[in-house]
Amino acid sequence: MKHNFKLDTHSIKFKTWMYFVLFTTMLILLLWALQVFFLNTFYESMKSQQTSKIINTINETYSNSSPSQFLRKVENVADSNDLYVYLVDSNGVMTSFQPSEEVAGAGFYYQQINTVRKYLKESPDGSVQLRIKGVDNTKEVLAYGAVLDSPGKATFSIYLFSPLWPVKSTIGILTNQLLYVTFIALTVACILSVYLSTRITRPIREIARSAERLGSGEYGIVFRGGHYTEINNLADTLTSASIELEKSYALQKNLVANVSHDLRTPLTMIRSYAEMIRDLSGNDPVKREKHLQVIIDETDRLNNLVEDLLAVSRMQSGKMTLNVTEFNLSETARAIVSTYEIRNEEGYNISLDCPSEFYVSADEEKIKQVITNLINNAVKFCGDDRQVKVSLSRSRVHSSVICRVEDHGIGIAGNELEHVWDRYYKASSNMVRSTEGSGLGLSIVKEIMVLHRAEYGVDSTLGQGTVFWFELPLSRIDQTAVKPEFTLSDGSILGDKIKEKM
Repeated sequence: MKHNFKLDTHSIKFKTWMYFVLFTTMLILLLWALQVFFLNTFYESMKSQQTSKIINTINETYSNSSPSQFLRKVENVADSNDLYVYLVDSNGVMTSFQPSEEVAGAGFYYQQINTVRKYLKESPDGSVQLRIKGVDNTKEVLAYGAVLDSPGKATFSIYLFSPLWPVKSTIGILTNQLLYVTFIALTVACILSVYLSTRITRPIREIARSAERLGSGEYGIVFRGGHYTEINNLADTLTSASIELEKSYALQKNLVANVSHDLRTPLTMIRSYAEMIRDLSGNDPVKREKHLQVIIDETDRLNNLVEDLLAVSRMQSGKMTLNVTEFNLSETARAIVSTYEIRNEEGYNISLDCPSEFYVSADEEKIKQVITNLINNAVKFCGDDRQVKVSLSRSRVHSSVICRVEDHGIGIAGNELEHVWDRYYKASSNMVRSTEGSGLGLSIVKEIMVLHRAEYGVDSTLGQGTVFWFELPLSRIDQTAVKPEFTLSDGSILGDKIKEKM
């Protein structure tokens, strides 16, 4: 089987290899330039600086040391720094100091003393520094001459010669050595670049392959990272996205199944009762009215389901806007609760606790829908006592009003509370979703609260009941409807104490 090799010059692998090799090549070129091409210039510069320091050291030693110490110092300096030093005392006696391993050039430097002495005589400050030609007239030598004269000490003329060129063999050795260094460095750079680029790109290629599977509809894929934090973060993010897509797909399937069921049920009822009217009760006014009422009820249910679906869709797509006005939330709550008085005949007790007149700025129709949906949900799962309590109270932390809808039903497990806002979610404690309503009530509540950027939530205890709540910022409170309260020293409310005694 043939594999066509195609070089991708834009790939991370190729660019990593290329940058690594280019970086190594630049370092090697810099090393060649410094060690071979600029070695003479660098050597001369360093040698000049070194010689200047040595001259200062010799001058200080002459001024601060005994003659014997001075001579030993000059000898050590000449031997350790490859210098030729000549001392001439006032009687013309010359003492020479030279490197222990270099004597071939001693005669040449001795001959150059006269040249330096000539310039020294013309120097106004008693010292001179100059460059002279070397033995073969191709290299230079740094020459220094000075008169050392200090009260109480012997007078000397000092002549110092410092060669300004490295040994030719040194350059040859360095050149050969750099050839090996270049070959080894480039080889190691190529190997390391290939290894690193492969190590970096392998997890990326695996992530890309997993992403292709995800794109083809295979959800719940776990993306594998590599040896780098960034790639691991990318893999974790994609894994989370894959899991969320799987959940979304499952919810979508459940939504389609539930909507199909909810649509099929009223349609079946409408068809069945329409056939009954045609075949059985067409001529019986009582039965016909009864059957027609069923058709009307199922049509209303179907219409409500479609409206709820459209409402959720518009909210989630961001196409729904709010008509924000200031209104009396207390009055709105009383109006809604009053519509449930007919439920009292069925044994339900839906009450309202509203001690003040709370005004808020929000979309009144949307807030009405929220309260209605919460009450409908509480009625469906209120338990045997059929008690539903709606309350409005001012938050003790924020300048806001909290609306609570409480029932004493079977409750919801703690690990399921965050899911009750999902469309068609069926809590395990409720066993079977009620056939009343569209199953989208709490989802609509959530979307409306998100549009208002308001706080909302649910608190529940299994076997004791559930409290759904939301919180809206207050625009004002009608103070005429608020009874004054006074706090006692023990922290209790005076009004409460009076009620206890009554």
